[in-house]
Amino acid sequence: MSASTSPDEAILPGRADLAALGTSRGIRGLCMEATLAVAAFATLCVVVLSVAPQIAEPDDGAYHHSIVAITLGNYLTLSNAQVSALEAKLGDGGIGQVPNQWVELANGRYISEKDPGYPFLAAPFQALGIIRWAPLFYGALACLGLFIGARRWLGRFGGFTAVGLYCSSGAALAFAWRDYMPTFTDASLIAAGTGTLLWAVLATETSSRRRTWAGLAGFAAIEIATFVRYTNIVILGSAVVAVIVVWRLRAAGLPVRTLCWWLASVAIFGAGVAIFDDLVYGGPLTTGYQPGEVTFGLGAVGPNLRIVPPHLMQAMPMLVFALIALAWILVRWLVLHRADGQAGAVARRDLWVSLAVAASWFAIWGLYSAYTWTVDPTNVAVQIVRFYVPAIGAISLLGAWLVTRIPGRAWLAGLTSTAVIAALFGLGVWAFHAMYAAFSVPLGG
Repeated sequence: MSASTSPDEAILPGRADLAALGTSRGIRGLCMEATLAVAAFATLCVVVLSVAPQIAEPDDGAYHHSIVAITLGNYLTLSNAQVSALEAKLGDGGIGQVPNQWVELANGRYISEKDPGYPFLAAPFQALGIIRWAPLFYGALACLGLFIGARRWLGRFGGFTAVGLYCSSGAALAFAWRDYMPTFTDASLIAAGTGTLLWAVLATETSSRRRTWAGLAGFAAIEIATFVRYTNIVILGSAVVAVIVVWRLRAAGLPVRTLCWWLASVAIFGAGVAIFDDLVYGGPLTTGYQPGEVTFGLGAVGPNLRIVPPHLMQAMPMLVFALIALAWILVRWLVLHRADGQAGAVARRDLWVSLAVAASWFAIWGLYSAYTWTVDPTNVAVQIVRFYVPAIGAISLLGAWLVTRIPGRAWLAGLTSTAVIAALFGLGVWAFHAMYAAFSVPLGG
C-alpha cells in the first residue's frame, strides 16, 4: 500500500474494477432483455402456427397466384398461355380463366391489380415450401429494429417492451397468420425501418459511417414496404421530413453527408417505382387498380370516425398506452423545457422523438380515415383494421415509453413490462379468434 492510500481506499474496488462490473451487469441485462424479446416473438409464432392456414378473402387468392407465378419464372405480366399454366399448377379448375382480382393490361397481358411488392418478398419462401414463415421472417426483422431503436431511446427494458407490445396485438396475430397477405409484412418492414432509423439518429457517439449505413437500412425497409403497399408513401414521407428537421435543428449531430445518402436512397427508390409502373402499367403514376376503384374523400372522415375506433381498440389496445404517452410527454416538456441539466434535455429529446414517431402513425391513419370503402357499416374488424396495421410499430414504440416510465428499481420496470405484455397477449389471442369468427372464418387447430 502506498503512503498516500488510506486503509479504506485499499479495500474499495478501483475505477477499472467498477467499469468492468458495470459492463458485466450491462451485458447480463442486455442478454436477459433480448431473451424476453425472443420469447415474445416466439409466442407470436406459436399462436400463429398453431392455427391451420386458410384463404380468408379473395385478396389472399390474388396474391397467391402472383407468388406462384414468380416461382414459375413469370415475374411481371402473364400471357394467356401462362395464365392457363398457372391455373393448372394451382389446380383451381378454371383453366384459361383470369384469376380473381387480376386485370388485363393494354398489351393484352395479365397482372394482379394488387401492388406488386409482396409477391417478390414471399416467392422464395413459396419455392422452399415454407410460405407460412414468410410473414414471420419479416416480423423477426421488425422485432430486431424495434429492439435496438427502443433500447437506445428508452434504456433498459425499452426494447423488450416495444417488441412485446408489437407481437401481442390482435392485429399482428391476425395478419401474421395470413400467409398470402402482405399486411403483416409491410407493417413489419416499417417497424424495422423506424426502429433502425431511431437508433441511427440517437446514436450520436457512434461513427458517422455506422449511422449512415444503419439509416440506409432503415430507409430501405420503409421503401420496400412502400413497394408492397403504395399508400405507405405517407410514412416514407414522414421519415424524410423527420430526418431533415433533425439535421436542421442540429439536435443529434447528423452530418450533412449522411443526410444526403439517406435522401438519395429515397430519390432512387421513387424513380425506380415510377419506371416500374410506366413499364408495367403504362404510366409512372398508374397502378393495377382501375380509375375510381380506390377513392378517398373528406366526406368519409366522419363516418369512419364513428365506425373504425371500436375495431382498432379490439385489434390493438396498446394504442391507449401510446396516446397517454404522447399527452404525458407533451405536458412533461411544457413543465421542463426551460430546465437545465439532464431532466430538461431528456424532456426535449422525448418530445422530438415522440413527434417524429407519431407523425408516421397519424399520417397513415389520417389517410385511411378518408377511405370511402371502410364507411360501409357491414364491414367487420378484420376487413377494416388491415389498412391501419402499418402504424403498429410506431404505436408500440410510444406505448413502450409509458410502460417503462414506472418509477423505482430496474427489476420493477421489467416485472411491469412482463405483466402488461402477458395480459395483452391474452387480449390479442381473444381478438385474433373473435375477429375471424365475426368474418365467418372459424379458426381451427
